[in-house]
Amino acid sequence: MYRQLLIGALCVALVPMGALAQRAAQLPQNAASPAVTPGSDAQKSGAADEQATPVFRTRSALVQVPAVVTDKSSHHLHGLTKEDFKVLEDGKEQRIASLEEISATNTQLTQSPDPPGTLSNFFLDGQQKLAVTVIALDTINTPFLDQYSGRMELIKYLAHALDPEHVFALLIIGSKGVQVVGGLDSDPRTLIAALKKVSGERSAMQGFSSEAQALAAAANYGADLTGGVSMRLDPEARLRAFVLQSEALQAGYYQERAIEETMRAFLAISWSLSGIPGRKSIIWATGSFPFALDFPSSLPGGKMSLLYTRTLQALNDAQVSVYPVDVRGLVGTIPTNTTTLAGVPDASAQRWSQMSSLASLTNFAEMTGGRAFYNNNDLGAGFKSAVDDSSSYYLLSYYADHQNTKPGWRKLQVKVAREKVEVHARNGYMVSSATTSPQLTHNADLDFALSSPFDSTGLHLTMKWLGVEPDGDKKKVGFTLRLPATGLIDEADQNRFDVDFVAQAIKNGAPAGNAAQTVKGTMPAATLAKVKSEGLFFSKMLELPPGEYQVRFVVRDNLRGRIGSVSAPLLLQ
Repeated sequence: MYRQLLIGALCVALVPMGALAQRAAQLPQNAASPAVTPGSDAQKSGAADEQATPVFRTRSALVQVPAVVTDKSSHHLHGLTKEDFKVLEDGKEQRIASLEEISATNTQLTQSPDPPGTLSNFFLDGQQKLAVTVIALDTINTPFLDQYSGRMELIKYLAHALDPEHVFALLIIGSKGVQVVGGLDSDPRTLIAALKKVSGERSAMQGFSSEAQALAAAANYGADLTGGVSMRLDPEARLRAFVLQSEALQAGYYQERAIEETMRAFLAISWSLSGIPGRKSIIWATGSFPFALDFPSSLPGGKMSLLYTRTLQALNDAQVSVYPVDVRGLVGTIPTNTTTLAGVPDASAQRWSQMSSLASLTNFAEMTGGRAFYNNNDLGAGFKSAVDDSSSYYLLSYYADHQNTKPGWRKLQVKVAREKVEVHARNGYMVSSATTSPQLTHNADLDFALSSPFDSTGLHLTMKWLGVEPDGDKKKVGFTLRLPATGLIDEADQNRFDVDFVAQAIKNGAPAGNAAQTVKGTMPAATLAKVKSEGLFFSKMLELPPGEYQVRFVVRDNLRGRIGSVSAPLLLQ
């Protein structure tokens, strides 16, 4: 999360441990507590089968849909009531359970100070809904020269059109992960100064021909391109097809890398923003979409489908809308008389690739409730739209039909009974075994949370060092984790709960030690009120040699798949 990267390391003085405080005793004695380490087989996640029938773990799945309502002049409409709206899922009208009109406060982010000796992943002072926008400069999917022009347009927008009270962050999505340029407490001047120092990165896909890139985008790089060419009649064409097929295989490898890095970046950003109330926007300054998303129900092939589905769910759960802005600006293509490639429509590969990318950007934006901006040299209009949409909107909620277990894309439509209005809301959500059964992504979630560049805020987590004591040539350092019990206990199912606690110490970029435990069971009615009032506590020790470490603490709510994490420096002498 951004706080860790904004305020620097927290110096914590460790005192002799003595008797370790046993705050974990507040967990019920009958709770099962098998030890589990990240990536172990203690709880198998299994391979996600997107075609399997989803199993809903609750009888009341609440679907929340933020909706931006404007007139034809893009002015926000206020004062609408529940009777003004209709929500349709797959064409069937849903009963709206609640409607809330939200006007985000245009105030800078205020951080609640942590008590002395503690560190928390939750930085908001109160529950005010802020207008939050994250600008993500994409160097993976953007040609090198276009990256520069995109930065210049962004500097111009920040200098002349930005509300100084809006909460902004600036990130770079690159081949080595996500880099924070300016955090959520940055002002426009800081972002502009940082942007001027940013350098570009040559996209790996630029080293391949447009034909090879098109085949990789269409996931058709494994096709036999020589099968339809006669060696006797046209040996040169057969040789060209053979070379292209080899190039396409290489391009396909880098394309899969681009998909993975892009989706992992959106997953990390979504988890880091999940604890901030209200709708958030991501301005995705990019040059293309990393795979062909011709329809909302489309999925990338192989192992990427699980990551993509999890990322899309995280964006929706955190109420994050993506606004792709094509930094190439106005782009024209001239059709050529190239022969049709396998899986590519009857046009030039370059033209097909561009049209497919723009359609994919549009589909992805609308799936999250955002809008795509392309073929326009006025990039500032796209930036402004993303900022304005988060300032005023309506939050509609309804309960999904738990008896409808059919997997696939659920189409959403939000209608307003007013003339000459425009409604922008996400156009659906994906239902699969991965989205309805959090255990399928159990190990992957823990691994990703431990390695993510940000702390996750889906669960409010506070940690405190308890002290240190010698243990031969090593040291034992104790810690306590606390998290509110709100939402962790399923009171409709015998007060059931299932929580993972993980701590991993990192030294010189490599894991140096860990402590982990899964705590689950049913909460006795006699202790429920006390736990709900005071929260859940977990205490354990890390056994490490003397040295300097960065420790990541992760908690996962296994009933709902929510993640909370916080990082803390540790110096053992």
